[in-house]
Amino acid sequence: MVKIQVNKLHTLTGHNDCIYALSEGSDPRFFYTGAGDGMVVEWDLDNPKDGKLIAKLPNSVYALEVDRERNLLIIGHNFEGIHVIDLNENKEIWSLQLTNQAIFDIKIFGNEILVGTGDGILVVVGIPERAVKKHVKLSSKSIRVMSIAPEKRHLALGLSDHSIKILDLANNFEPLANLQGHTNSVFALGFSPDEKILCSGGRDAQLKFWNSGDYSLSENIVAHMFAINYLSFKEDGNYLVTCSMDKSMKVWDVENRKLLKVIDKARNAGHGTSINKVLWSTYSGQVVSISDDRTISIWQIEEKNL
Repeated sequence: MVKIQVNKLHTLTGHNDCIYALSEGSDPRFFYTGAGDGMVVEWDLDNPKDGKLIAKLPNSVYALEVDRERNLLIIGHNFEGIHVIDLNENKEIWSLQLTNQAIFDIKIFGNEILVGTGDGILVVVGIPERAVKKHVKLSSKSIRVMSIAPEKRHLALGLSDHSIKILDLANNFEPLANLQGHTNSVFALGFSPDEKILCSGGRDAQLKFWNSGDYSLSENIVAHMFAINYLSFKEDGNYLVTCSMDKSMKVWDVENRKLLKVIDKARNAGHGTSINKVLWSTYSGQVVSISDDRTISIWQIEEKNL
């Protein structure tokens, strides 16, 4: 029997609006946040109290992604497009006007930036070319979240039309599967580190486990009171953390599909409003959470064998 112990280590402040975006750095000691105030900030897990302003944009930032190979930070700038920051130089090196829509998620695969937009289009941008290579129209509704299985070369996308679409990155974004089961927008999506499982969550508050071999549904859990906003696997794949509009985070045993711990305001001095993203750090094993309450929390989550 495993017992999960939670200790809140830090509360970080500095953003002046709801914090929406969270990404781990090329050096995972660092992470990046973006908010409704247009600010993008770098934080250091070894010295977390002092954030460093990386960019200040006129519109909200919902999406951030780090290109680890080139040490670039890709910022999704709502109603504008993307800004590319060279993190070695701490300066913007190029930008692209892509869409007049919100950008909810960005992923990097090889030499391409994959941008999911509010009008259901996947925009493929070539990094060497600094230009749009392809538009893939998937829906009339928003692409909310994406996850990549790099070995399988599969791209999973969660949409506001309640579906999860699987595309083949090895074969020109050809569709592989269209998963139906959620009854509302899909906000949370992640392949397990071994790529055997795809987990999803959404506005319907349900957490689903899909077998990535044939994308059949293996488990459905009513996991939260309100929308599941995001999820993140621990690096070893044993645990998963979800966060919700219900102001709580929950730690799950992946193999047994069991709830192990609830982290909230009453029990753990957690966030006071919706928790928008979580990141299980590959550097420290700590969990970072961001919220509408304009704060960032860093949590020590440890297992104790009983």
